Amino acid sequence: MRHARPQGHRALGQRLMDLGFYPGATIRVVRNAPLVDPVELELDGYHVSIRHEEAKHVEVEAA
Repeated sequence: MRHARPQGHRALGQRLMDLGFYPGATIRVVRNAPLVDPVELELDGYHVSIRHEEAKHVEVEAA
């Protein structure tokens, strides 16, 4: 389990926050596509898939 902290441009940061990536949110990687997008994450009990380019803007720290 890790804690999310969205980073990046205003629009992207807002989109990530709208998806539930807020400071302190608990996330877990469920699946990661082997070649291209997406990466599936469990975020506070529900699943969300985002592009790798978007995932680069989520700062995580081990819990």
